[in-house]
Amino acid sequence: MAIGALTPPPTESAPREAQIEFSDNRLLIDLCGEYDRNLAMIEKALDVQIARRGNQLVIMGGEASQKRALEVLQALYDRLQAGRTVEPGDIDRELRMDTSARDTGARDGDQLEMFKGGKVEIKTRKKLVEPRTDAQKAYVQSLFENELAFGIGPAGTGKTYLAVAVGVSMFIGGHVDRIILSRPAVEAGEKLGYLPGDMKDKVDPYMQPLYDALNDFLPGKQLAKLIEEKRIEIAPLAFMRGRTLANAFVVLDEAQNATTMQMKMFLTRLGEGSRMVITGDRSQVDLPRGVQSGLQDAERLLTSIPKISFNYFTSKDVVRHPLVAAIIEAYEADSGRA
Repeated sequence: MAIGALTPPPTESAPREAQIEFSDNRLLIDLCGEYDRNLAMIEKALDVQIARRGNQLVIMGGEASQKRALEVLQALYDRLQAGRTVEPGDIDRELRMDTSARDTGARDGDQLEMFKGGKVEIKTRKKLVEPRTDAQKAYVQSLFENELAFGIGPAGTGKTYLAVAVGVSMFIGGHVDRIILSRPAVEAGEKLGYLPGDMKDKVDPYMQPLYDALNDFLPGKQLAKLIEEKRIEIAPLAFMRGRTLANAFVVLDEAQNATTMQMKMFLTRLGEGSRMVITGDRSQVDLPRGVQSGLQDAERLLTSIPKISFNYFTSKDVVRHPLVAAIIEAYEADSGRA
């Protein structure tokens, strides 16, 4: 068990230090990482210095940064004690999450679990998926709690990935019978007609991000069988017309490229026992000039309706390469000047 505490107030000549002690040296080695790379990541993020002394880690820096470093180190050590690994993404998640806002209750225990510190994990067949920011955590909770949820924000914030993960979790838990994933097949400078093959061959490239997400959560053979049995469907938005989607987990991705009429058509497909998630990025509309985005209309018209949740992401929630967040911020700043 780890014990963390601030040392007595330093003298003027001594730097301020905090210490945390770990009983299992083998886990401590894993916590530090190869060539102490895990510690280096925490040092850079929190502007502290971390030194190892036997089975203790000593943190030097500002008091608030020391306290945060202690929390992160303890959380990562708890993870190792539970038999999990510590990867860069796990460190990034602990650094991003606001510990003061974590809750302690459990919701839908067989699908979503609240672990120590109020962490959320989504169970799929291939991996456990954990939100890496507070906005992602709130989004995942809203997907379990609401029959209709919107996830709106820039690329790389996990909107679609987490929605598909929740859909797979609900499917394998028996809460829905089908997963239906859809996107508008809107051309973004490319012409569908020039692509080789039949209609499926032409639209599949537009659906590839959805296939990629499913491949992360389900074994390949099982996924292929479920698609063949139509228990998992991936189809362009136009193919949803005339259907009633009952007992299904339904995701509409890239919803900013749906027209107002398409969005209304899709939303009214919601059937008994179903959940529906709409994801989109208002800054990436590929509709022809003068055509109103259905996502913007849905925000305007549905915000006040109970049991419909709207979840928003910013560049701070980007979990891709750090440069992606910087690129998004640069474009946002430029559009603000226009």
